[in-house]
Amino acid sequence: MSAKTYGVRTHGCQMNVHDSERLAGLLETAGYERAPDGSTPDVVVFNTCAVRENADNRLYGNLGQMRPVKAANPGMQIAVGGCLGQKERGEIVRRAPWVDVVFGTHNIGSLPVLLERARHNGEAQVEIVEALEVFPSSLPTRRDSAYSAWVSVSVGCNNTCTFCIVPSLRGTEQDRQPGDVLAEVRALVADGVLEVTLLGQNVNSYGVESGDRRAFGKLLRACGQIDGLERLRFTSPHPRDFTDDVISAMAETPNVCHQLHMPLQSGSDAVLKRMRRSYRSERFLGIVDSVRAAMPAAALTTDVIVGFPGETEVDFQSTVDVMRAARFASAYTFQYSPRPGTPAATLPDQVPKPVVQERYERLVAVQEEISWAENRALVGSRVELLISAGEGRKDSGTGRMTGRARDGRLCHMTSYDGVRPGDVVETEVTYAAPHHLVADGPLLSHRRTRAGDISEAGKQRRGVSLGMPTLRTG
Repeated sequence: MSAKTYGVRTHGCQMNVHDSERLAGLLETAGYERAPDGSTPDVVVFNTCAVRENADNRLYGNLGQMRPVKAANPGMQIAVGGCLGQKERGEIVRRAPWVDVVFGTHNIGSLPVLLERARHNGEAQVEIVEALEVFPSSLPTRRDSAYSAWVSVSVGCNNTCTFCIVPSLRGTEQDRQPGDVLAEVRALVADGVLEVTLLGQNVNSYGVESGDRRAFGKLLRACGQIDGLERLRFTSPHPRDFTDDVISAMAETPNVCHQLHMPLQSGSDAVLKRMRRSYRSERFLGIVDSVRAAMPAAALTTDVIVGFPGETEVDFQSTVDVMRAARFASAYTFQYSPRPGTPAATLPDQVPKPVVQERYERLVAVQEEISWAENRALVGSRVELLISAGEGRKDSGTGRMTGRARDGRLCHMTSYDGVRPGDVVETEVTYAAPHHLVADGPLLSHRRTRAGDISEAGKQRRGVSLGMPTLRTG
């Protein structure tokens, strides 16, 4: 009898991507196999997000599409987890009774048991717990990349931004012990990983439970001592908690990439106050100046919300001014929409949708102009690329491969025989577009890596389980 197959559909942030790798690892440990492309899995897992606009409508739309698929495939199971699983709970099986399992952000490790229980009992299983018992990072993993990995340093968030529902769904911040983080990074490097991204809702507050405000900078420096780790990134920091020692650690630790994603959200101090963001534009730009002084070539990216309740044209222009001053390499720009359960949803002076749309288009145009100018300045420079697997397949239309520069920029390069995903190359930038670079010049260097060997063989490495570290409690 062949093994049951599964598919995981991920929506939302990097934390959800991290969790989905653990969900896949759990299912494979339980005997499931990943469904081949184009086939119908025996188990479909939706790992959901509650932050994006119309997230709930998207989920119920997807579940509606699955109803006839499940009817045509007896024995198929559907599970819903993530932030909407935590938020909606029993509402999901009320609105979509063909769903078999609902689980939350704190108990992803329960998925295989819940699937078996639903199968045995012949009824939906809804299990939501309110507190995290085990860090997801300690669970079995099926990574999608042989050369790049996420490593969680904390879960949850202590901030109270009025537009965000995440703290109520993922809980308050809980940090992993530094030794557990470093052990996972070392194990990943031993498994061939070249690039690690440290992950948390607010990485700069790492150490808050122990009272060590310099804990994150120390962690960066400790990761810098791990032989074989070539690239270290992190996301996302909060400007309130950003300290100079982190900037020093970034500048002085060779494997820390000179890339920083730091959410701005608004350039208006009045709007930042209504958002309950505990910094102001001067503070934000001060961090930008400090980063550029220490790392002149650093690439900065950000998040911005347009049309927050009460935003005036003057407020919007303040955001434009900060964007022009900061010179971001790119920006993720969102139109504000009310999220039920957040304080901002009930604020007065909601900005009309047409006004939000018009401001959004103007801000995107400004950022496109900045991104293109910043990228054009790189034409003629040398760039080191880690060739990507998902992005880096040979493009049949262009004959190019794709890689990521150390500063995070995407670069399409001429395809060369023998260059594979996971390899590291150096080449010259010949053209710039707003969202990517092109390197059609000669290959200046090429280094084959263990990760490239793994990718070429088509192997997917599961990583390792490091046991179940004890959570710190504040």
